[in-house]
Amino acid sequence: MLVVVDNGSVYTKSILDFLKTTNIKFEQLRFDEISIASLDRYYSIILSGRRQNNPKMNAINAKIIKYSLENQKPLLGICYGAEILALTLGGTIKKMDAARQGLHEIDVIEDNPICNGKIRAFESHSYMIAKLDSSFKQLARSLSCKFEIFQLKGHNIFGTQFHPEMSEDGRILLGKFVSIQ
Repeated sequence: MLVVVDNGSVYTKSILDFLKTTNIKFEQLRFDEISIASLDRYYSIILSGRRQNNPKMNAINAKIIKYSLENQKPLLGICYGAEILALTLGGTIKKMDAARQGLHEIDVIEDNPICNGKIRAFESHSYMIAKLDSSFKQLARSLSCKFEIFQLKGHNIFGTQFHPEMSEDGRILLGKFVSIQ
């Protein structure tokens, strides 16, 4: 079973709606309903975006990321989920000059198991990942964000700066991620 960690994003319902169209069994839990011990029952984890900064949310999501790494569980961090993934494992984020909204083209630059080619992706963020630790590899970029998609080397741990649940190409990416076990 897969778990969607709901960090309060207005788009979390779209993740759940997509998952309902698949044969994947899943549960949705708010970040403050998660215990690290309970993660043993899930084969995969999705970290949603968020609406506002919350130190407790950050601490819990960081623990989930470390658990995923230590236990070889696939993880996909979406928007905030990608940002906290980068921060937890040595990266940095920065405020953008202007918020990024709507559909934008993403260029996939590295072979990987979840996407290829060009992707039309839905963006809704005002922060972006500025730097990744050398343990990550950049998979895709856009004109405004260098790290649109990235992967922890040797692991099925991914981050997307955009919201894949909000575009057709993004839902294909989600479908490929949820099939990883």
